[in-house]
Order: sequence, then C-alpha cells, then structure tokens
Amino acid sequence: MQVTNQTGDLHEVPTEGGKTNYLLPFILITSLFFLWGMAHNLDSILIPHLKKACELNNRQSTLIDTSVFFAYFIMAIPAGMLIKRFGYKNSIITGLLVFAAGAFLFVPAANSRTYELFLFALFVIGCGLTILETSANPYAAILGPAESSSKRLNLAASFNGLAAMVAPIVGSLFILSGKNHTPAQMAAMPEAEKATYLLGEAAAVKMPYIILGSVLVLVAIIFYFMHLPSMKPQHTEAEIKPGFFSVLKFRHLSWAVVAQFFYVGAQVCITSFFIRIAQQGAHLDEKTAGYYLGVYGFLFMAGRFIGTFFLKFVKDYVLLSIYCGASIILCLLAIYGTGIVVIYALGGIGFFMSIMFPTIFSLGLVGLKSNTETGSSWLVMSIVGGAILPYGMGTLIDMKHDDIQSGYIIPLLCFVIILSFGLYGHKVKNVNQIVNG
Repeated sequence: MQVTNQTGDLHEVPTEGGKTNYLLPFILITSLFFLWGMAHNLDSILIPHLKKACELNNRQSTLIDTSVFFAYFIMAIPAGMLIKRFGYKNSIITGLLVFAAGAFLFVPAANSRTYELFLFALFVIGCGLTILETSANPYAAILGPAESSSKRLNLAASFNGLAAMVAPIVGSLFILSGKNHTPAQMAAMPEAEKATYLLGEAAAVKMPYIILGSVLVLVAIIFYFMHLPSMKPQHTEAEIKPGFFSVLKFRHLSWAVVAQFFYVGAQVCITSFFIRIAQQGAHLDEKTAGYYLGVYGFLFMAGRFIGTFFLKFVKDYVLLSIYCGASIILCLLAIYGTGIVVIYALGGIGFFMSIMFPTIFSLGLVGLKSNTETGSSWLVMSIVGGAILPYGMGTLIDMKHDDIQSGYIIPLLCFVIILSFGLYGHKVKNVNQIVNG
C-alpha cells in the first residue's frame, strides 16, 4: 500500500507481505537514463555537423559541450534544492519539460543558422538534464538495498549506454549529410549556393529534435500520472548533517567529485572528436565515421551490462581500477597508433569507460545518508569537466595544426587520476569530526 504526500511523491509504505514493489519505479527511472543518453550522444554528432554548418574551428565547436555541461555546474545546487522542496517526482517532471523546451529551441536556431541560439538551446537542455540526473542517479541508487546500489545504478546506466549506440546511428541517418567541402571549394562556391548549402545543413537537426522534445513531453505526462515511492533516506537525531561545503569533508566524496570531473571530461573529449579522428586517422567518410561511433556506443553499452554482471563477483572499486588501467593502455594506442587501429582503440576505451560514471557516483555517496542530496549535487556539479576539458582539447588540436590524435593526451591524464580514486581515493574515512556547516 502507498500513501501520497503533499508534494505528489509517495511515502514508502510496505505492501502486503511487508515488501515495497520497486520494479515499476525502477523501470520508469531507467527510461530517463536512456533519454539523457540520447541528448549527450547526439552532441557527438552536432560537433562536426555544426562545425560545418556554422563554419567553426575546433575550439569553437567544443562550445557545444561547454554549453551543456556548464549548465550542470550552474543548476546542480538549485536542482538539489528543488528535490528537497518538491520531491523526486516533481523534480523529474520539471527536468523533462525544461529538456523538451531546449529541444524545441533547435527549430528557430536552425531556421536562422545562429550558432549562439544553438548554444542557448543546448544550455537549456543541459539545465533539464541536470535536474534529471540530480534526481534519478540517487533515486536509482537508494531504490532498494544499500549493498546492491552499485549494481542497481550500473544496470540503470546500461540504458544510457544503449543510447550511446542508438544516438550516433540516428544522427548519422538524419543529421549528417555526408557532404564535405574543402575550404578552397567553399571559397569558390557562389554566395547563393553556399547560403543554401549551409542552411540545408543546419535544417537537418530540426526533425530529430522536434521528435525528441515531443517524446519528453509524453514521458513527463506519464510521470505526472504515475505514483513513485518517496525514498528519502532514514536518519537519526544524532546523525551528522554538514552544510553544502562542509560535506566535502567526507574524504571519499571529495575524491569522487574530482574523479567524476575528469571522467566526464575524458568521455566527452573522446566522443566529441571521434568522427574527426575517424576521418583524419582512418580516412573514413563522415557518415561511415558516424556509424563507427554507433559501434563505439554498442561497446559502451556492452561494457555496462557486462560490468554490472562482474560487480556480482568483484568489488566495485577493484573493477573501476582494472577498467582504468585498460583505458590508459588503449588511450596510448589511440595517440600513437595509425589507421583503423585508432578506431579499434577508441572502441575499446568505450567498453572500459562504461562503468566509471555510475561506479564513481555510488562510491561517492557511500555513508552520506541524509546528506545524499547534497553529495549528489556536488557529483552532478563535477560534470562541468565536460565543459572545460573538451575546450582545452580543441585548443590543443588547433595549436597542433588540426592534429586530432595529439589532443587525446588529455583523456589519458584523466584516466590516471580516476585510477588513483579507484586505488585509494574511494576509501571511507572517519567523519565524526564534521560539524554543521
């Protein structure tokens, strides 16, 4: 039996037989992982596409990532406050509607071929994603026994991996045209023909984002009419309740924030320049490179499911460390390899990166209890790494005269830092010295 509270969420009340049924809520939450995975992985298509349609250099094109991930930094604290005030359910609905508004803004951006409007639309999408992730990640983690939180979060995140495969295929089919012109050809093209070509390229994004926005509105309506159990963690009067900044005195949380910053930065760096490195290093055409990005997404998804299985037998921090070590080796191969080997190396990295985000997230929340929402906000804020590091990578590539492979030194360094978290940064220390912030 379940009883609604004033925010529209539900108090956790045992059903007949003494158990609460978490299956349907978990399925609904898992669908959100797929939806925000679609948004993030379409960005990997948008970067080369808008670079062409809006005539940008590498550094300018990475502002696509900056717009989305900077929103995480700006919105993480308000998102945490929103959850505390209105509950998980209403926060999720709000996130879906903000996400949809950003998707619909792609229409006027494409009609005017205004890069700044595209960036604003992506920032709005990022705001919606922040609310969703701040709500759904901890909700999935605590929607059941504490000892299985890593497995549960990795299972939900596996459908984020499914989106990593589906989005590049959808983007390659409906956004990428396969038409590429050299700078000399563009300069020789009559102005009217050039304008028509560029507007046509920009317009290709409209239909996919209209469909995405419509789906988001539909899902928001479903959530509105569904009942979700309230999963606020139980705590005692004596429990330590540090403030927003004091919570970082939980040493493992502060380490997790750093590790998550560099993980998201590494993932976004790798996918943002995947199509470009496939064209430059393996001499693939644009559409074929996009399909290979879909293969990368398949390996990412497979890594999530296989990693979730391994977590039944291997400690989460041990598996994280093993996967980081493999990613470091493959990143070196991507930097110094040639031809199709580079693409295979990046695909392998996709497999081994797969469990990192949810594993870091769940390790960072261990033992936080009533501070889970605050810790979640910090972990979501750390996603700003996806705004900063790709911009640095694009700048480095431009400095190296468009040598894409040289830029992959940045994700390599990121994996070294994440490995440090897996080896010793995850350890939970005594936090009795923490006082109210």
